[in-house]
Amino acid sequence: MTAPTPGADDQSARPLTAQHYTVAALPPSPEGYAAPGMPGAPVPTQEADSPTRHRATPRHRPTTAILTALLAALLGGLAYGFAPLRAADTLGWLAIALAGLVALPLGRLGGPSRAFPPLGALLAAAALLLGQLTQHLRQVHADGPGPAGLLHDTLTTWRADLRPLDLAFYAIALIGGHLLTHRAAARS
Repeated sequence: MTAPTPGADDQSARPLTAQHYTVAALPPSPEGYAAPGMPGAPVPTQEADSPTRHRATPRHRPTTAILTALLAALLGGLAYGFAPLRAADTLGWLAIALAGLVALPLGRLGGPSRAFPPLGALLAAAALLLGQLTQHLRQVHADGPGPAGLLHDTLTTWRADLRPLDLAFYAIALIGGHLLTHRAAARS
């Protein structure tokens, strides 16, 4: 707050002591120290020694993200399908691993987009479906295909082998794919 100088507008009736303010003396500073904003203080720049320089803004590549997620879904589904047949009953819980395998590249490379979490959910469920169909294809191929053909017999055995627990696995893949894609995008 400043007081008007007397005589400038002749309306100030304040005494002259109201214009003077006192400031406490500054403590002595170490030799060579210059506080920020004082003459002689170094000016921060955007050079290599600056901490903000090390973290660049991420570049989002949606096409690369989608292609990488498709490749991850394909490879994850095939790895799921080529697991030993005797472990087929316990593999359903790996649906969350398939969801994470698809969600990581989709979220990290694609960035925060509203289209990627539903796409991650669908790709995780598709990877689980591909894995189950591959397991049944291996089983039908080992038993010998019937007269209807390998693909028909595979789909028939897959439909006959569906249980309510498989629906839980698909729900895990869908929810996990959506949530993990959203979280991976938020961390990028």
